[in-house]
Amino acid sequence: MNKELLEALNILEKENNISKDTLLEAIENSLLTACKNHFGKADNIKVSINRETCDFNVFAEKEVVETVEDPLLQISLADAKMADPKYDIGDVIHCQIDSKKFGRIATQNAKNVILQKIREEGRKSLFNDWYCQEREVVTGIVQRYLGRNVSINLGKVDAILNETEMVKGEVFKATERIKVFVLEVKDTPKGPRISVSRTHPDLVKRLFESEVAEVKDGTVEIKAIAREAGSRTKIAVKSNDANVDPVGACVGLNGARVNSIVNELRGEKIDIINWDENPAYLIENALSPAKVICVVADEESKEAQVIVPDYQLSLAIGKEGQNARLAARLTGYKIDIKSETQARELGLFEELGLDYQEAGSGFESFGNENHDSGNNETQYYQEEYQDDYQE
Repeated sequence: MNKELLEALNILEKENNISKDTLLEAIENSLLTACKNHFGKADNIKVSINRETCDFNVFAEKEVVETVEDPLLQISLADAKMADPKYDIGDVIHCQIDSKKFGRIATQNAKNVILQKIREEGRKSLFNDWYCQEREVVTGIVQRYLGRNVSINLGKVDAILNETEMVKGEVFKATERIKVFVLEVKDTPKGPRISVSRTHPDLVKRLFESEVAEVKDGTVEIKAIAREAGSRTKIAVKSNDANVDPVGACVGLNGARVNSIVNELRGEKIDIINWDENPAYLIENALSPAKVICVVADEESKEAQVIVPDYQLSLAIGKEGQNARLAARLTGYKIDIKSETQARELGLFEELGLDYQEAGSGFESFGNENHDSGNNETQYYQEEYQDDYQE
């Protein structure tokens, strides 16, 4: 048994995740290369390796002839009978080759073949491992800034966090641990090239999957997500179990779960809302924390008209329009928000088939819903206003 070779192969298989069969195949090819460099050709050279013991034999197939013209391919009858008297003219015998007699150049070339194969298989194995982690979240260690980009160490390989994938204003320190979203893994001659992101919406989704058990096992489903990295994220969640509150599951006890994600995102605000198949209800939820009087959603044109109380207009729109913008991305609807006064002046209540009267103060959650079969629009308005807006 070739114990040294067997131990070396076991170590390479464990550390570099390269199969032993692949390494043995590389050794076979290297021995054939050495024979070719030593003898000038290796067409009749065969290599036999025992997969269990790693013992190997190198031999040449030679034809028994009366007169030897090519000693690499032929052997005389007299020499053949010295090995075994049963041989006769025309037989093919296996002649052992002592690989230790190979020259320095042949040996060096064989070594290079093995090393090249190990490098290729190592790169391939590393690429396959990371290709499986594409679109996942991993933890890396900040190494250094490369211009405006950042080099992130992921263990056996480094990743590049481009400036375009960094949250504006976010600064990293060397050796700092951060979570990143694996955008793309490319195979290159120098190994896998991995691009990562801190701004991708799926980063938030994957963080919830890792933090919230109900999301990971599918009890709670994240139906939609809209994000402005570094500022605010809105996610819509749905429960597949009537006994599980999707928002409560994501928030956690005293906000422990969502706060853990907020800390990882360095203070980015996260709004968690209930998903609803009814687009009007979904839009109302998406505009939270603003209260809504009426929503008319056209499912064909993907447009929605929203009326809110006067004092809720700025809250519904949000700072620089952020709340309305994120709500539109989350729902997929173009949302037009009007205040109660604006709606009255524009005659929107009449257009919606509602007789306007002055509304009282205070708001309750909505509870009425109309489906207009004529124009494929979904409407709802607050219960409190049912007495003031009569159809």
